[in-house]
Amino acid sequence: MTSLMTPVTRREVLGLYRKIFRIAKKWQSVSGQMEDTIKEKQYIINEAKTLFQKNKNLTDPEVIHQCIEECKARVEIGLHYNIPYPRPIHLPPMGLAQKHGRTFQKQEKLRKLSKPVYLKSYDEIS
Repeated sequence: MTSLMTPVTRREVLGLYRKIFRIAKKWQSVSGQMEDTIKEKQYIINEAKTLFQKNKNLTDPEVIHQCIEECKARVEIGLHYNIPYPRPIHLPPMGLAQKHGRTFQKQEKLRKLSKPVYLKSYDEIS
């Protein structure tokens, strides 16, 4: 965390980090299989460490707020559906547009706008 982060924001981020590790500690796989539970717990821990480490030097308050909202959304969705992995989404297809030109740029923009908040950083780490 940088010194540019307000104490309230810092407290919120650290609270989310701790919450994720508490969730991982209590996590039970839907299948009830111990190996699935262990694998899912490890995924939760690794995902949290990776994303928090990646974002630890952010200074823009708006970007920090977006990351906090993404984290909250992923936690709530994971708890609701009882799956730690990001929910699949259906993005508009890229169609037959060539890799350059206005049509491709429009499709790229549409895909970016269509991505839900809980998946904003997913492509960047996978």
